[in-house]
Amino acid sequence: MRLKNIALACSCLIGFIAKAQRPLSVEEAIATSLANNYDIQLSRNDSALAALDYAFADYAFYPRLNANGGVNFNNNNQKQVLADGTKRESKGVKSNVATASLNLNWTLFDGLKMFITRRRLGQMVELGELQIKNQVIASVADLMRTYYDISRQQQQLKAVEEQMQLSSERLKLAQYKFEVGTGTKSDVLQAQIDYNAQKSQQLTQQTNILKLKEQLNNLLAIPLNNDFTVLDTIPIHTGLTLDSIQGSLTATNPQLLLAQKSLDIAGLALQERRAERLPTVSFNSAYNFNRTDNKSVVNPFQPLFSQNKGLNYGFTATIPIFNGYLTRRNIRAAELDIQYQQLAYKRNLAQINTSVATAYRDYTLYQQTLLLEEDNIKLVRENLFIAQERYRLGVTTFLEMRTAEQSLADATNRLIQARYNTKVAEIELLRLRGDLVK
Repeated sequence: MRLKNIALACSCLIGFIAKAQRPLSVEEAIATSLANNYDIQLSRNDSALAALDYAFADYAFYPRLNANGGVNFNNNNQKQVLADGTKRESKGVKSNVATASLNLNWTLFDGLKMFITRRRLGQMVELGELQIKNQVIASVADLMRTYYDISRQQQQLKAVEEQMQLSSERLKLAQYKFEVGTGTKSDVLQAQIDYNAQKSQQLTQQTNILKLKEQLNNLLAIPLNNDFTVLDTIPIHTGLTLDSIQGSLTATNPQLLLAQKSLDIAGLALQERRAERLPTVSFNSAYNFNRTDNKSVVNPFQPLFSQNKGLNYGFTATIPIFNGYLTRRNIRAAELDIQYQQLAYKRNLAQINTSVATAYRDYTLYQQTLLLEEDNIKLVRENLFIAQERYRLGVTTFLEMRTAEQSLADATNRLIQARYNTKVAEIELLRLRGDLVK
C-alpha cells in the first residue's frame, strides 16, 4: 500500500510538472524512478518469491498428513472345482469394497538438513534484498547520469544561443561597416555563415535534449511524450576521498555484498549435501478402514461381510549405505561451487578496486580541469569584451573579433564538459561505494 501511495504521489507530481513546467529536481526524478522503474519492480518480484519460500520454511518441521479413500463395485462370474470333485458355480456375484486411511509421517531427524535449509532460505531472502538494492543503485546511477546530461545539453544550448547573439551583433556591425565603406562584403558573408552554422547547432542541441528526455521518461516509466524541464545547475560534491571509499567497499558495495552472500549460501548448500550421509528417523502412523460386502458367495467359508479398522504407528530409520556415489558427487559439486564463489568474490573485489581507482583519478582530474576552466572563462569573456570594443572602434580586424568569439565558445564547451565529467565521476564513486541510495 505504501508503494502504491508513493507511485500515485509521484504520478501526480509528474503531471503537475508537465503542466506548470516547474523544473524537475533530481530528487523528484529519483523518487519517481524508485516507485515506477520496471527493472526495480522485477527485482522486487524476485525478492518476494524468496521471502515467500522463507515464510513457509517452518512448515518443513511439521508432520505430513494425508487422507485416502475409495470404493470399488464388482460384478463377477465365479466357478470353483474342489478336490473331491465338487463343483460350485455362480454368475452375477456382486460385491463392493470400501477403503479409507489417514496417514501421518513426521521426520524427526534428517542429519539437521531441515535446519540448514531454513537458514539457507533466510540467506536467500537477504540475497533478494541485496539484489533489489543493487538494482536500485544501478537504476539511480543511470537516471542521474541522464538527468545531468540533459542539464549539460541545456547549458550547451544556452551557449549556442549566446554565440548566435554574438554572431548577430557581429553581422550587424559588418553590414554597417560595409555600407559606410569601411568593411568588406566577405566579412558580412562570413558573419552570416557563422550565424547559420550556429542555428544548425541550436536545432541539433534541441533534438539531443528531446532524445535525452525520452530516455529519462523511460527510466521513470512514464509516457514518452511527457514534457518537463530540468535544473541547469550541476552541483559538485568535492569532499570524496579515496581512503573513505576504499575503506568501506567490502561493507557497502552491493556487488561485493551479493558475492559474499552467494558464498554464504554455497556454504550452507554444502552442509545440506553432507547431511544426506546421516540416517533419517521418521515417525509413522496410520488409521485404516476396510469394508467388504459380498451379496453372495460361492465358497461357504467366504464371509458375506468383512470390516477391518484400527490405528497403527511406529518408527522408521533410513540409513544410506550406497546410492551409486550420488551423495559424494553432490558434495564435490557443492565444494566446487564454493571455490567458484570464492574466485568470483576475489575477481569482483579486484575489478571494483580498479574501478574505484580509475573513477577517483578521473574525479580529481576533472575537478582540477573544472577549476582551471572556471578561471579561464573569466579571461575569455574579458578578452571578448575588449575585442568587441576594438572592432566597434575600427582598431581590430573582423578575424580577431571572430577568433575571440570562437575562444568563448570553446572555453564554454570545455567548462560545461568538465563540470559534467566531474559529476559523472562523482556518481560512479558513490555507486561503487553504495551510497547513492540510503
